[in-house]
Amino acid sequence: MAKARAITKRRKAVQNVRKITQTMQLVATARYAKCYERAMASKPYTAKITEMIETLSEAEIEHPLLAPSGVKKTALLVLTSNRGFCGSYNANVLRPALEHRRRLAADGFDVAVDMVGKKGVRYLRFLGQPLRDSLTDVEDKIAYARVAALAERYMKDYETGQVGRVEVAYMKFTSVGVQRPLIEQLLPIAPPRREPAPDAPKQARADFEFSPPPAELLARLIPETVKIRLYQYFNDAIVSEQVARMVAMKSATDAAGDMIKFLTRQYNRARQSQITLELADIVGGAAAVE
Repeated sequence: MAKARAITKRRKAVQNVRKITQTMQLVATARYAKCYERAMASKPYTAKITEMIETLSEAEIEHPLLAPSGVKKTALLVLTSNRGFCGSYNANVLRPALEHRRRLAADGFDVAVDMVGKKGVRYLRFLGQPLRDSLTDVEDKIAYARVAALAERYMKDYETGQVGRVEVAYMKFTSVGVQRPLIEQLLPIAPPRREPAPDAPKQARADFEFSPPPAELLARLIPETVKIRLYQYFNDAIVSEQVARMVAMKSATDAAGDMIKFLTRQYNRARQSQITLELADIVGGAAAVE
């Protein structure tokens, strides 16, 4: 009966674990819904302001944040999580980010890493790699003003020549089933251009009329583009983290349920064996008395 008691204790422990993981899954699902709304709300504005920059770039207008820099120093911002229980989310972000850093270093670039999230900070410290700055108090929501201040610092560093490029490594959210780790160039702004069809007739360059003047318009529009893009990166990373945690906790809950079924079968076999032995002892004792 000792074996059956041990199985009972183990099954009870697994049941407690399943309750915890199931609760964490429900919490992650509720947080995901809020994070998803914020991420989706900012995407149309991000897409539209990027389209405006793309249109303005056809007019060959000069701006410090559009011009490539010859400075061979890159600031790499990596967005990770503060908490665990999110599967391979952090590893999927850190692995390509560190590989990209090695490639840049091999090309002669001086790379300064800024890390967001306690998990990324601890990982770099474990590897003994240098870290320029860290941000470890970002949870399920980050204020736009805070992201704007961070973007302004990067723009100032770029304009003064302290860095020649700013890149962001994060998890891009596409849908619940699709999240991809990406490394996006934040500065200098390199908006995507529309590729003309091979058989399309050549179009004449459009003449733009600006109101207010181009310098004043770009002084407002381009910094806003940098800020909103960085804000979208943060939102995508946060909602991707919640999806990863939701999936990880569901997998843990399902695995605990399978373990409980397995332990229940083991308990039934152990109990049945014990009953059989007890019956055999009783029958043997009765036969000896006769």
